[in-house]
Amino acid sequence: MSKLKGAAGMIQMGEFRGFEVSTEDPGILVIAFNRPDRLNGMDAPMKRDLLETLTQAAMEDSVRVVLFTGSGRAFSAGDDISGQDKGRRGQALVPDIHRGHDNVLGTINGLRKISQPINTAIRGMDKLTIAAMNGVAVQTGFSLALSCDFRIASSAARMGSGTLRFGLLPDEGGHYLLLQMMGLPKTMDFLMRSKLVGAAEALELGLVHEVVEPDELMPRAMDLARELANGPQVAMRLLKRSLYNAADQTWEQSLEDIAARTPMADHHPDSREGVAAFRGKRKPSFNAWLEE
Repeated sequence: MSKLKGAAGMIQMGEFRGFEVSTEDPGILVIAFNRPDRLNGMDAPMKRDLLETLTQAAMEDSVRVVLFTGSGRAFSAGDDISGQDKGRRGQALVPDIHRGHDNVLGTINGLRKISQPINTAIRGMDKLTIAAMNGVAVQTGFSLALSCDFRIASSAARMGSGTLRFGLLPDEGGHYLLLQMMGLPKTMDFLMRSKLVGAAEALELGLVHEVVEPDELMPRAMDLARELANGPQVAMRLLKRSLYNAADQTWEQSLEDIAARTPMADHHPDSREGVAAFRGKRKPSFNAWLEE
């Protein structure tokens, strides 16, 4: 196992249960799901390790952007309900404590403590996140992609919830995220009819930001990640929180929220660099605090 030493500590990299962690400059953490034989389906051990990686990424200053992608034909085809370990390799980051959804309370606790916290961690992370959707993204994988701040899809990607096909619910937050992106009428139609849409239709619905050809997906996603990583990290992280808060706030509450954050950006060295670069008619060089 390798580790990236950063300004505030270390983050573990390598191959874990169901995914691999690597880095690209400047401070881009890449999480690649690597169970292609199971269409990158997720189980409880994988989710536990993924949640730990997200916690480390959130706490590590040197990580600026987190990028998710998949291997093979899928981004992630949701929960792996086969009960098999096929295709899962890599060492454990944390012990597995989940015993399965074998009773009502077990299902509730599994959602609250293992499944739902992944999407909460992605949305709650100050660092910006990108989903590079290389293929099929349904159920858990779809909700995870929707939780990211940016979504770039391969033209070969297909996505949807599909839970009603099994008589199940979109229980990891997908219903909330779809409502915010599409509104109630379109979300009702999308979920109740178990729609699985292609990348072009997903773009029309506002579910992805961009569609590219399959061989252009990772280069384009990395270009976006580098653009975001080179931006003023303090101001961008503060703005991300204000934007998500504003989606659920009144006008007055949103003004108060951003007013409370503004002094942190105004008095940070990045703002002085931004003003100096503007006056000097040059490109700003932000984030000196991360590179010291």
